Amino acid sequence: MNVVYALSAYPAGRLSDRLGRRLVLVAAGAAIYVAANLVLAFAETVTAAFFGATLWGLHLGLTQGLLAGLVADTVPARRRGAAFGVFHFTTGVALLPANLAAGLAWDAFGPQAPFLLAAALVAIAVPGLAFVMRQAPKPR
Repeated sequence: MNVVYALSAYPAGRLSDRLGRRLVLVAAGAAIYVAANLVLAFAETVTAAFFGATLWGLHLGLTQGLLAGLVADTVPARRRGAAFGVFHFTTGVALLPANLAAGLAWDAFGPQAPFLLAAALVAIAVPGLAFVMRQAPKPR
């Protein structure tokens, strides 16, 4: 996962420079995330699990740098330090209940549940995210 993340981050950034961060983030990043979770949910072999982890790494390469790029593009230079602090704080706070929900889903319904839940939530969220990103301030 980390090797694919590292290898895909630079090309994803270049792609976002040409097509726009929002498009790459919402379209490619979300689609690969849903695919990764579905593969991991139904993986019955080590090979399938490695493929799911590879897709997850590709998702990270397509999203993590672009999210930071959106912060840098949107916020005035004098506010970027605070904006990155808020971004990382919010991400950290959101991960706690998300991981708790994943663990509870695993305990209650089995190992497929957190992956299916994550895939479903992202698939449901993408149209709203696309709308919100369209309304957001344009990069400077």
